[in-house]
Amino acid sequence: MPSQLPVSHLSVIWLGVALSYVVFGIAGFGTALIASPVLAQFMPVSHIVPLLALLDFFAAITNLMRDGSKAEISELKRLVPLMLLGSGAGALILLYTKPDILLLLLGVFVIGYSMYALSGYKPATRFPASLSVPFGLVGGVFSALFGSGGFIYAIYLQSRLESKERIRVTQTTLIGLSTLTRLLIFLVAGVYADIGMLTLAALLAPGMFAGVWLGRHIALKLSREQFLRLVNMVIFVSGIFLLIRYFAS
Repeated sequence: MPSQLPVSHLSVIWLGVALSYVVFGIAGFGTALIASPVLAQFMPVSHIVPLLALLDFFAAITNLMRDGSKAEISELKRLVPLMLLGSGAGALILLYTKPDILLLLLGVFVIGYSMYALSGYKPATRFPASLSVPFGLVGGVFSALFGSGGFIYAIYLQSRLESKERIRVTQTTLIGLSTLTRLLIFLVAGVYADIGMLTLAALLAPGMFAGVWLGRHIALKLSREQFLRLVNMVIFVSGIFLLIRYFAS
């Protein structure tokens, strides 16, 4: 695959991926928002999801090796089993139904929530732990269906955790575990037998690591309010992309 792309195209791809991982380093999710539209200009869509799954997994591992002790274990214990269950349900929905209407419904919800969050209104109470059930399940479903469930977990975690570092690292851990599932599926399916894809991933890896490093250092300098505002802006853009994807399909 890299041998078929001119240097100018590879440069644009590299910069797009690096920028997407700055967002990942800050918020713990969101690479597909920036990277997918760039990659789609130069390669088949069928190659984008496995390529980003590979890079996301190693980006998550990088963050966890550095900050893993800051993850909120109690929330992970609630969310991970539900995420796995939701992923299984998402796979069944994908096999037996047309899930496009879910894009519309989720897009409207996500945009509405992010506008509410960005309005500055402060709710009197934080989310109860019982809401881990719908958020964990729905996040798993959308991870399986569309490879993008991170913003669902972000909505839940920012209303549960006070520390921006715990939000970011817990989010990263969830993305890593979710991506591992897709990674194993692609591996069993033989997708990673494509040497061209692995070579491209290796070429993009320095941009990924640089983006994660820069994003983490930006996040460390933000206040909790600035951090949450940035995360909610990424969530808002996620909703816009969901609606674009729905109306373009």
